[in-house]
Amino acid sequence: MNKNTPLNTGMQPDLKTEVAIIGAGTSGLYTAYRLVTDQKYTASQVQIFDMNDKLGGRLESVIMPGMNFWGELGGMRYLTSQQIVTTLIEGYPLSEKDPAKRTPVLKDKMTPVPFPMGDPSKLLMYLRKERFKQDAWNVAQTGHEKLLTRYYLNDDDLGFSSDQLFNKIIYDVLMADPWVAKTYGDRIIKGASIYDYSFELTSRDWDDIKPKLVYNFPNSPYDKRLVNDLGFWNLIKDQVSQEGYEFLANAGGYYSNTINWNSAEAFPYMVGDFSAGTIYKTIEEGYDSIAYAVANAYTDHAGACIWAKNKLLTFTKTHPFIHTHKYELTFLNIETNTKWKVYANTLVLAMPRKSLELLDQDNFFFDINENAVLNNNIRSVIMEPAFKILMGFTYPWWKELGIDSGHSITDLPMRQCYYFGTDPQTNNSMLLGSYGDMETETFWKALTDDKLLFEVKPAKSASLKELHQLDSVQATKLMVDELMTQLRELHGAQVTIPEPYVTYFRDWTDEPFGAGYHAWKAGYSVEKVMPYMRKPVADEQIHIIGEAYSDQQGWVEGAFCVAELMLQDYFGLKRPVWLDKDYYLGW
Repeated sequence: MNKNTPLNTGMQPDLKTEVAIIGAGTSGLYTAYRLVTDQKYTASQVQIFDMNDKLGGRLESVIMPGMNFWGELGGMRYLTSQQIVTTLIEGYPLSEKDPAKRTPVLKDKMTPVPFPMGDPSKLLMYLRKERFKQDAWNVAQTGHEKLLTRYYLNDDDLGFSSDQLFNKIIYDVLMADPWVAKTYGDRIIKGASIYDYSFELTSRDWDDIKPKLVYNFPNSPYDKRLVNDLGFWNLIKDQVSQEGYEFLANAGGYYSNTINWNSAEAFPYMVGDFSAGTIYKTIEEGYDSIAYAVANAYTDHAGACIWAKNKLLTFTKTHPFIHTHKYELTFLNIETNTKWKVYANTLVLAMPRKSLELLDQDNFFFDINENAVLNNNIRSVIMEPAFKILMGFTYPWWKELGIDSGHSITDLPMRQCYYFGTDPQTNNSMLLGSYGDMETETFWKALTDDKLLFEVKPAKSASLKELHQLDSVQATKLMVDELMTQLRELHGAQVTIPEPYVTYFRDWTDEPFGAGYHAWKAGYSVEKVMPYMRKPVADEQIHIIGEAYSDQQGWVEGAFCVAELMLQDYFGLKRPVWLDKDYYLGW
């Protein structure tokens, strides 16, 4: 796997190209790869620009000193149902008869491996100062009992795990709509147990349901409203009480899943991404390998260039070369603090919401007086903060609790931690403290801004010299001390947790990202906004793509799907031969 993709941090004033792609995240890289490998353009006619000096956007895989495996600070896994990302990593089957034999799509070898979710009989749940094993609900149900917690749930909701209660809410709302019950009732299944619900709905089915689903509960203030117009918090509270909402927000592990985002979008997200039976994988060489593999497929062509550390400031249609190129782009070369111009006929803004908002908002494209619809639709998504910290320990202390992998969950501000792995040679081990989504942002932000950083300590195969090379990415000492306090409370007195020897911190709210991932706001017609963003102004060759404005927010697949739809609709590319003709790309 080659992660030494050449990046050009220089300038070429008055560079002229056909397509300028702004953003070297997965959607921008995929666009360049497809345009060039499908021979729509030569590589010199497709140029990529990014203000960072790394590829992959919000993917970032790192190896810490003393460990010979990758940890993830950004996106870290994919679902096997996500066909574009799966096929780019694993290849595509030669025939239906022998699906195990696969033809590679990209030349760089990536090794797909299971993303271990751990043993729920060992993993912990620590809620309202009460400690459970994560399978405690299922164990009680097997014994025909209801697990009682310190949440005062409605009688009908007692004994449900968070996953089961989410499914119950979604089932009840779907089946309360007569049209949904008649059209899709055979695919919305209530099992023999009161806890058992399943949804055999395809992405196409959900896209049919989401804009039409009506909330039919006569005693509710939301009766007869479109579910698309309801916030998910509003809906959950109405269904299971505020106390039920607190249980779901805490036991579910992510406040971001239960914020007041679009309920219609939340439904398939919850039953598809966070339900039992979901199969996750990752890449042994680090999940950001997918970005580098796609980038290498583009840079292998003569004339290809990824201009790193070059920040787009603005673009205009008024310039000296208007007779050959439609747009003049002004970049700031960060290394030299010098402005320079690029000319292009098509712009692809492969950027999340915050990055778009950091561009010149007074130019012809973003000016609210000229294009109020674009201004409104850019703000159709909620920016969800994410703080992540990798911690290196000299041994896997969690194994004393029988924990090998997976994650433990708590209502403490840390929210959850992932047990990432152990180096077999050194015994040094990695844990991911994942927190800071929505409600806990201000708790951690106060600690991340402190001046005193965590002091690294030598460990086996990790010298102080090596460790000090990571000084710029250390978490603050206050943050580490607070996190260690919470780790010890979560895991209990059964295990002695040592101090870490190194940390690696990433705050995805920093510019230009502004968020770790995004969620649709209630009240927006996602069915209309998604295609609109891919070409907001009819007579301009300007496109906006990426995870933020997809129907698989938070996933690389969402970025790939919107890029593929844009390429087919506006560049005339045919569906790739390696992509199943029936695979649904979304709106």
